[in-house]
Amino acid sequence: MPSLAGTFPSRALRSTGADLPFADLRRAHGTAFEGYYWRFAGADWSACAIAGVCRDERGTWAMVTLASEPVGFERTEIVPVASLGRDRLRVDAGPLQADETCLRVDLGRRLEARFDEPRGWTRALGPLGVGQLVPWLGQYWAPHLLSARVSGSYDGRSLDGTSVYAEKNWGAAFADHWWWGQGPGVAFAGGRIHGVAPTAVVAWTDRETIALAPPVARTVARAGGGEWHIRAHSPRWRIEIEGAADGGLRLPVPLPAERRLELRSNHHLTGELEARIWRGRRLWLRTSGLAGLEDGAVRARGT
Repeated sequence: MPSLAGTFPSRALRSTGADLPFADLRRAHGTAFEGYYWRFAGADWSACAIAGVCRDERGTWAMVTLASEPVGFERTEIVPVASLGRDRLRVDAGPLQADETCLRVDLGRRLEARFDEPRGWTRALGPLGVGQLVPWLGQYWAPHLLSARVSGSYDGRSLDGTSVYAEKNWGAAFADHWWWGQGPGVAFAGGRIHGVAPTAVVAWTDRETIALAPPVARTVARAGGGEWHIRAHSPRWRIEIEGAADGGLRLPVPLPAERRLELRSNHHLTGELEARIWRGRRLWLRTSGLAGLEDGAVRARGT
């Protein structure tokens, strides 16, 4: 099938945040905010790297964060000049450099990772389904690296054999309240946008990937107080997710138009998650383990 990525209609649509089917959702869209997130998980620890690339009247700048638990390390830096790839995944944001095959971050601690045998997103539409085609949504979300063979190190610790997950989100700005989670074989994201609170859920096995999102699927979410409860169902699938976490990190998010950061995220890198997924009446997947979990608001909980 010929790619439509370089055509004028596709470029114009991308500038609104939306994408045509089979588009590479990792590439730059040109929206006010484009966020890239990587999470690495071992048996009892986890680390994440974040690049929040923003555009204002003065140009393109970025927030870069490196964090890990259970030690509780977090460091964030504002980068005055940054750039993204328009034809492929590429992030150049001061102490963070990334493309399809590798990630390097140096923020007091150093993370270097290489991704071999990556498993990406192969469905025609992203996890938002038909929502991907709708211009000017407040936020868009796309997991793009579900697994890979990882090599490298983080702060002297080998990354060989760890699991990796990566995603992108983009749009005008962060929602007033949002929720997110990612664990073995499952991820979800949602937030209050334009008076509604949609949630998208993806799950995967070695052979299959599924995505549930409104309006095709009905989703209900509750997040707060260290607990996450997600329910989603379509005519074919039903998903139940329970997450829990204590403590966690207070992470900033960028305000694109103001070129500053605001503490709005309660982010947990060593939470616990359990998911059950049915295809019809048959249990298709049951998974549990160490998880990343987030609950974000205009004023983060606990302030």
